[in-house]
Amino acid sequence: MESQTVFTTGQIAKICNVAPRTVSKWFDSGRLRGYRIPGSKDRRVPRENLIQFLKEHGMPLGELEDMAMGKVLIVDPSGSVLSQISGEFDKNYYRLESAGTAFETGTLLHSFHPDCVVIDLAVGPKSAEEIARGLRQHQATADVVLIAILDNADQAKMVDLTLFNETFRRPYDAALLAERVRSLVQRKRSR
Repeated sequence: MESQTVFTTGQIAKICNVAPRTVSKWFDSGRLRGYRIPGSKDRRVPRENLIQFLKEHGMPLGELEDMAMGKVLIVDPSGSVLSQISGEFDKNYYRLESAGTAFETGTLLHSFHPDCVVIDLAVGPKSAEEIARGLRQHQATADVVLIAILDNADQAKMVDLTLFNETFRRPYDAALLAERVRSLVQRKRSR
C-alpha cells in the first residue's frame, strides 16, 4: 500500500472500518474529495485527500500513518536539540523520536524508518560518521536526509561532512533548523 497513490471506496472503507456505502456518502456530499472514472460511477480518492479527510475528522490514519507523517530521528545524547526544536513541528504532520547513543540509533533506524536524521556531534565524531556512513551505504536508507549539529570548527575537521545534506553550528536558530528539516523532508517525499 505504501506506493499506492489513489484509493477506491472499498479500500477506504477497509482503512476506516466502515461500510463502502458510508464512503460513497462522504464522497457524494463533497466531504471526501476525489474524482469519478470517466464513463463510470466508480470513485477514486488521491492519497493526500484521504489523509487530509482523516486528519480533519480526527480519525486514525492506521496504515497510512507512514505515508502521512514526516519522521525525524534526533541523535542527541543530552536531549537539548530535541527540546529546542520539538515545539517547531506540528504533531499532526511530523513525528519526532530521539536516540542518545549509536546503538539506540541503529535500533530506531530499523523500526522508525525516518525521513531525516539530525545528529548532534556530541554523540562523538566517530559515532556520528559511522551512523551517517551506514545510512549512505544501504540502498533503503541512502536518501535519508542527514543534518549535523556542530559545536565548533574543530569538530568539522573530525568528520566527513560530505555525508551530510546540511550542517548547523551552535548556537543555531531552532526555527531555522526546523524549517530546513521540513523543507528537505518535503522535497524527499515528493520524489
